[in-house]
Amino acid sequence: MKEILIGKLLEYIRDNNPDILFDLEAKDKLRVWLYDKVSTAGPLIKQLKNSSRPEYIIVETCLQEITKELRPSRYNYILNILETEFENDYKQLLQSGLLQHEVINMIYYCNSTFDDLVFAEENENNQFIRYATIGTVSEYLESNRVNEPVSNELQQSAET
Repeated sequence: MKEILIGKLLEYIRDNNPDILFDLEAKDKLRVWLYDKVSTAGPLIKQLKNSSRPEYIIVETCLQEITKELRPSRYNYILNILETEFENDYKQLLQSGLLQHEVINMIYYCNSTFDDLVFAEENENNQFIRYATIGTVSEYLESNRVNEPVSNELQQSAET
């Protein structure tokens, strides 16, 4: 059962929290984190097994519990804002293959906004948080437009 939960948790963070996934992989701590997270569900697994619930119900209930602190997904929130409010940038990033990487960068850029406004499941539909995040994403996109790397051809022509 724990191996099933580990697989489901990995799938969950891959889809909803790739920023956490990349951070854990970079630190070579993914496996330990997954096992630690799933081990916190041990008492719940035992309790649910004693109540004769089907395995799939136990797995889903435990997954909901161990992913509680990972919700709402800042990744999906910013991805949605990018897609709806900055459609051209979204399409450009999607075509370039940099969408996931840039959304992860935007999460780090927006973290203080999320933390200051206490972004949580209870208020993820709050318009003030949405507008503040749109402003921060816009700032991020503008700062990257100004600091776009110069192509090699331009650098070479400047050297001659």
